[in-house]
Amino acid sequence: MAELINLRTARKRAKRRDENIRAAGNRLAHGQPKSQRKRDAAQREKATRDLDQHRITQEAADDLPGCQTLDRDRGS
Repeated sequence: MAELINLRTARKRAKRRDENIRAAGNRLAHGQPKSQRKRDAAQREKATRDLDQHRITQEAADDLPGCQTLDRDRGS
């Protein structure tokens, strides 16, 4: 004997599935909210700033004891 299906439940599942597909399409079409774009940009800027603060310049490397640089690194 075949499995019984509640048609009301099946219609609701189909409707939810269609709404989720439509919502995914709308998310692609309309992009991210402005607040999320601003937050992501601020996080990228902070990450860049943090990396730049930890960067060792050539002058600072010359002052560090035990840090040897090769002539090819100096551009000579």
